Amino acid sequence: MKKTIIIGCALILGLVFLGFFIYKGLRTFSDKDRVVTVKGLAEMDMTATSSSINIDFSFSGDDLQSLIKQTENKKNAILTYLKNNEFSDSDFTIKNIDVYDRQKYYEYEWCDGKRNLVKVDRYIISQYMTVYVSDPKTAGDKASKIKLDLISSNLTSNVYAKYVFPELNTIKPQLIAESTKNARIAGEQFANDSKAKLGKIKTASQGQITIVGNYYYDSEPGSSAPEEPYIQKARVVSTIVFFLE
Repeated sequence: MKKTIIIGCALILGLVFLGFFIYKGLRTFSDKDRVVTVKGLAEMDMTATSSSINIDFSFSGDDLQSLIKQTENKKNAILTYLKNNEFSDSDFTIKNIDVYDRQKYYEYEWCDGKRNLVKVDRYIISQYMTVYVSDPKTAGDKASKIKLDLISSNLTSNVYAKYVFPELNTIKPQLIAESTKNARIAGEQFANDSKAKLGKIKTASQGQITIVGNYYYDSEPGSSAPEEPYIQKARVVSTIVFFLE
């Protein structure tokens, strides 16, 4: 009799545990279908670490020696202007002149459906120089002033500011962490509204990091570029799928 009772109790306990594990298994299987997909946006400003002003100009013609002389005279006149306006020799980098020889004086061009032989300049000489600016915040204004001053002095040139920004890898971990954090906040809000609890991450995918700014533009819809040319905005959107418990 006692043996029968023990066997019966053991059987009942076994059935209880079996039922419990079956319930847990079905619950887990059911929870696999309860997920929420959210996106996390993160944006971060990057300030230029250095800057410069690039100045270049060119002449074209058939007399090479005359072109070289014109280029040298203009280069010296621009350097004189720069030295008279707060810059010194240590701020300049001057490249050797670049000479392009077409090796011909005439070439064919199409006009009104006809192929005509037209005169072209044989040589094109270009001169490039770089002026380094210690404070990137001032580079844009200085470039604009130099450009206008050169025009008024009959020294018209192509003048523009150039900036160097930190490598994306230096801010990428922080940017990804922020986008994941923002995705979790959105997921928790959804879970609360659904009377559920946000679980672990099922899958996650990082979107492409884009850069927006006046100096460089690679934007997605909804991005606003900083007004200052020496500031760029890095932006990433991560898509994360959470389990709901």
